Amino acid sequence: MTHQELENEIKTLEGQLTGDMFQDMDIRDKIHNLKMTRDGIKPANQVIECVGCGS
Repeated sequence: MTHQELENEIKTLEGQLTGDMFQDMDIRDKIHNLKMTRDGIKPANQVIECVGCGS
């Protein structure tokens, strides 16, 4: 996905938030993962290190 596609998807998902913490949990998780992808941050549960770090 391109940076713009990620931004569009994040905005779309943010528009689906209801304000109910439990109902929004899955949407917020998707938003969080997209932002991590957009910002180049490695998820905590990822076993394989990133290619750029040389591990």
